[in-house]
Amino acid sequence: MRNRLVCAAAAALAAALPAVAAGTSARLPVEITFALVQNGKDVGCGAPLAGLGTGLSAGKLQDARLYVHAPALIDTAGKRVPIELEQSDWQYSDLALLDFKDARGGNAPCSEKAPAKNVTIIGATPKGTYVGLEFAVGVPVEAEVGGKTVSLNHSSTETAPAPLDIAAMSWSWQAGRKFLNIEVTPASPIAKADGGKARTFMVHLGSTGCTGNPATGEIVTCTRQNRFRVRLAAFDARKDRVTLDLARLLEGSDLAVDKGGAVGCMSAPDDPECPVIFERLGLASSESKPGARDAGRQLREGVSPVFSASAKPAAGTGSRPD
Repeated sequence: MRNRLVCAAAAALAAALPAVAAGTSARLPVEITFALVQNGKDVGCGAPLAGLGTGLSAGKLQDARLYVHAPALIDTAGKRVPIELEQSDWQYSDLALLDFKDARGGNAPCSEKAPAKNVTIIGATPKGTYVGLEFAVGVPVEAEVGGKTVSLNHSSTETAPAPLDIAAMSWSWQAGRKFLNIEVTPASPIAKADGGKARTFMVHLGSTGCTGNPATGEIVTCTRQNRFRVRLAAFDARKDRVTLDLARLLEGSDLAVDKGGAVGCMSAPDDPECPVIFERLGLASSESKPGARDAGRQLREGVSPVFSASAKPAAGTGSRPD
């Protein structure tokens, strides 16, 4: 029944959106590849890691997923031209889920025989000359689908279409989604402030300070949106890919000790591990001054230090989400 509902929703959306005719003269097929890297080398799947954080810890990648939305190519005049996404289990409306782990949960690096689950966004644009790329990290509050307003971030994973139906990417206590979910298990247990031990250092980014219950029809509002845009002024989709630098994300974090709150950073404004993580993402972790209400806003529009463009190697293929 669940699969039939998802398929029906996808079919309805496909009928409502303009057709993507990849082979016609009016449309340009677009495939944007993403990669998770550490010190210039690809990581992902279950590959062992080394040199993480301030203590240069060894460990293993436990999870690595993120939502991106509103992707657009930048033309020679600096104009954003939206990429019209194909609709699939990985893409809905103008939202896509990227997953850098392999489908089998193994301990080896990604390979052609054991590729990451999904590292591309696929769609089309009008034909033209494009020199850059822009996209947002996060899940929008809502979208227009088939002439109707549909809730995205604040929706139930039980009824939401793929890829918003994945329970591991939801925050039931915040009535929303994890925009970015990076989890690393260090070789040695993490010492907690209360004297206990923990196994996994987590970076969970999502909107916080949220009120309202979407299950009862209430409008959900959040004081800290924690969404941001990435603009790459020089990007050729045929030759380049987008890289998320794990080393840069964790370079100011001590994976051996947690000073309080959730282990790692779950976007709480009072978590001592969050300010350095937010700085690496390009977000304000606190107000610039009392009453400014700019916590959770991007520090510099279009700039996130952990994202950049690099030359594209031979690409693998993705598979379907769990």
